[in-house]
Amino acid sequence: MLFIFGAAMMFIVQHTAIAADPNVKVMQKEGVGSYLADGSGKTLYWFKKDSKNTSNCTGACPEKWPAFVSGGMLTVAQPLKITDFGTIDRPDGKKQNTFRGYPLYYYVMDQLASDTKGHKLNEVWFVIDPAKFPPVAQ
Repeated sequence: MLFIFGAAMMFIVQHTAIAADPNVKVMQKEGVGSYLADGSGKTLYWFKKDSKNTSNCTGACPEKWPAFVSGGMLTVAQPLKITDFGTIDRPDGKKQNTFRGYPLYYYVMDQLASDTKGHKLNEVWFVIDPAKFPPVAQ
């Protein structure tokens, strides 16, 4: 009886994890194209001055460009692959999620889901099109 109960609980836990809303998904916007967003639709960005597994957004930078951290188990929507995501330790000791090794950020001026006000800002901040990332010429 204990085995049957355990197997049933395992099924429920696995089913619940699969049914959970994703932390990251792909959105579309005219003039921008496909881009990564968090589960509530807030745009995620990458910083051209970062390198793989290293955030160079330091000093006052994180005040305008806060790090994206899932705060728990990261889940992704199709067609994204969970293996493309990871976590790094920032220079300030905090955690930050990455996409294909590059740190992910929010932009504080994006107030609504689907805002992309940070895209192409100073030609160093960009949305992430997962089909074209990382860009060949950085």
